[in-house]
Amino acid sequence: MVFPERFLTLPVATWPRLRTLLDVPARANDVINMTIGEPRHAFPAFVGDILAANLASFGSYPSNDGTADLLDAITGFLKRRYDLDLSHDQILTLNGTREGLYNAAMALCPETKNGKQPVILTPNPFYQVYAVAALSVGAEPVYVAATPDTGNLPDYAGLPADVLDRTAIAYICSPANPQGAVADETYWRALIALAEKHDFKIFADECYSEIYRDLGPVGALQVATEMGADPDRVLIFHSLSKRSNLPGLRSGFCAGGVESIKRIRALRAFAGAPLPGPLQAVATAVWNDEDHVIENRAQYAEKYKIADSIFKNVTGYESPAAGFFLWLPVEDGEAAAVKLWQETGVRVLPGSYLSRAVGGVSPGDGFIRVALVAPTQEMQRGLTLIRDCLYD
Repeated sequence: MVFPERFLTLPVATWPRLRTLLDVPARANDVINMTIGEPRHAFPAFVGDILAANLASFGSYPSNDGTADLLDAITGFLKRRYDLDLSHDQILTLNGTREGLYNAAMALCPETKNGKQPVILTPNPFYQVYAVAALSVGAEPVYVAATPDTGNLPDYAGLPADVLDRTAIAYICSPANPQGAVADETYWRALIALAEKHDFKIFADECYSEIYRDLGPVGALQVATEMGADPDRVLIFHSLSKRSNLPGLRSGFCAGGVESIKRIRALRAFAGAPLPGPLQAVATAVWNDEDHVIENRAQYAEKYKIADSIFKNVTGYESPAAGFFLWLPVEDGEAAAVKLWQETGVRVLPGSYLSRAVGGVSPGDGFIRVALVAPTQEMQRGLTLIRDCLYD
């Protein structure tokens, strides 16, 4: 198969692009990496014991759909967190959510919508998997700006009716990566009503849902259920990477209507790989435990306070409502990233690497993304260096 030419319209992948940008000498001896959102808080202490106790199951093919215990743990989490009563056939276990966010589009996007090329909506800035999924299924990706003027969430309702009538899927990330904005109940109700009117599905990427300040963000499927929407209207995607500091475990799930999950599961039986048995046992215990999540959230709450104190006098600074990124305003993201690296040894991500120019305007150009994942003292030192280098 020839590599589809439409993929060439994508920018170079984020991390190779960043490595090329920062391939210049730095004056500082110590490197503080604040680019990638790889959690560095401690994961639950019981993980090792459970893994060791289940090593024998590496000798068997794992359950593709997830063990009954793992599915029980996930439905238990959804009940505690969102008061959702879901059955096992409404859950699909995943190797992290990236797999699910991509394969759900492969399984559920029609070849045409109302006789025309389908549209897949994505916020801008965005997680690149959304765009790659759209191109993979031959849909037209439509990038909708999520800026301070729109509350850092995309205004899908503002799109022309002919675009909405061709829309098959709308991706939305809440809490948002990179801005930390949260879709409230009013936002979800309006988006779900729009999806019902124009008959498209909502893929809600909720990977950062358990990292927040005071109240847990409302969930898309929670609101859809309360509204009595089509059960297959909304799919949600969750992961243990951020919630439990286990990005290497590769455990996540998607949940939604029975028919949607059935179709994704059928695709995954051929195009996916089940989580190994010992890791399913670990994931079961981790989804069942909330104590470590509360402790993790408290650490991020302290980091929010530190960041707010450091950047309180910076014009345009917006403290994130949730998640673990700062979206800092600068004149030019690439220039700021190079300056920081060369003068301080701090590595950050230019916002333009997460966004796409539409009409000559890329909403990420005037920002850098800063991950708050390092140990607190290291993070504080990095943020102070950023402030002193770029804003003082």
